[in-house]
Amino acid sequence: MKKLLLATAAMAMVAGSAFAERYVMITHTQGTDPFWPVVEKGGRDAAAAIGADFEYNFDASGDMSGMAKLIEAAAATQPDGIIVSLPDADALGGAIRSAVDAGIPVVTMNSGLEASAGVGALMHVGQPERLAGEKAGARAKAEGVTKGLCLNQEAFNTALVDRCEGYFSGLGGDLNMIDVSNDVTQIETRTAAALQADESIDGILAVGPHVCEAANKAIKAVGADIHLACFDLSPGVMDMIKAGDAAYTIDQQQRLQGYMPVIVLHLYNTNAGMLPGANIPSGPGFVDASNADNVASQAGVNR
Repeated sequence: MKKLLLATAAMAMVAGSAFAERYVMITHTQGTDPFWPVVEKGGRDAAAAIGADFEYNFDASGDMSGMAKLIEAAAATQPDGIIVSLPDADALGGAIRSAVDAGIPVVTMNSGLEASAGVGALMHVGQPERLAGEKAGARAKAEGVTKGLCLNQEAFNTALVDRCEGYFSGLGGDLNMIDVSNDVTQIETRTAAALQADESIDGILAVGPHVCEAANKAIKAVGADIHLACFDLSPGVMDMIKAGDAAYTIDQQQRLQGYMPVIVLHLYNTNAGMLPGANIPSGPGFVDASNADNVASQAGVNR
């Protein structure tokens, strides 16, 4: 009897492993932004914790049509769930709705909070971007900024536009946003040109960590006195805060954006549709000189 029970248990384990849950994550990135490997790590960590298979994909061109095709390809494999960032609901909504119509649960993350329910997603995990921008702008105003400039590396990304619009809502004044691209050389060149064209600019918001690092170089090259604020963490941004080159950065805790959707989908699939009662906000939070030492070791790893 004991041998029979052991054999039955072993067979159950083999059967269970043969039918492991499988989740696919697709994000908008050209593979150059240091933000996304932390998101991917979160997804892989969550999948390992529940014993699920995990796939991560992005279109290296950064093109939304390419990303939509990745969503369609993932749906064709009938995974147990798809996790997708949503920077452009018009471009990606059709592919996401088709996946949902095929019976595949979808959770959006990072960008697309306002559009998530409209494309059929179960919920969204991410930062309320306009609110984060407003907090950054209000703090910049309190710290003496009178005229701002927002650097946007992805002009198509509604979440980044929300950050910039929120910044000027908190700061006051009309939106002053430029497209700097994801290329660090262009970021430096375009930032320097904007500062030279308008010497009254005394505050910059960079909505990505690599953008903030490049902007800092441009500020130094021009010799301007600028209040620099960032979004997200990187070792370079942490060094800038410690050196006094950046006033603060907004932490959206991107590992949570990768981790929590996998857990949400697992619970949904294994507990008769269990879901949190609301979207999960992963931020915003400020990192500045007062707490940079506490989180510096996590920058680029878990945050």
